[in-house]
Amino acid sequence: MTIEWHYTAGEDFSLLSLSGHLGPEGAHRFAGAVGWVMARGTGPVVVDMSGLRSWSVNGQLAVIEAARRLSAQGRSLELAAIPADGSLVPDGDCPPITIHTDLAAAVAEHDADGQSDVGQQQWRTDGWSA
Repeated sequence: MTIEWHYTAGEDFSLLSLSGHLGPEGAHRFAGAVGWVMARGTGPVVVDMSGLRSWSVNGQLAVIEAARRLSAQGRSLELAAIPADGSLVPDGDCPPITIHTDLAAAVAEHDADGQSDVGQQQWRTDGWSA
């Protein structure tokens, strides 16, 4: 099984939620989702991993590459609720990646005015359960 994704572009930050397994096949789909995010949003990107069952080394490398791609656009990558079966160990030339314990903590950090739902646009894969 690969990943499914749901993307929400807000005013203060963007949210990319994942579900499934971020393995070799999912890594390619994740890279495509990040391209979608880069074309449609601005500001920091929070990746909600609470729906992921697991991730492989390939998935972790895809996350590191996404951080590099976003950094080249002047944007940052943040992770919320990384899977319990591994930790992200970026190499020396990876931009900083903020890791939040859960999605609520990530949203609270970016949504100080309580307006996270204002001006949102949303996209998702066909397999994403609403």
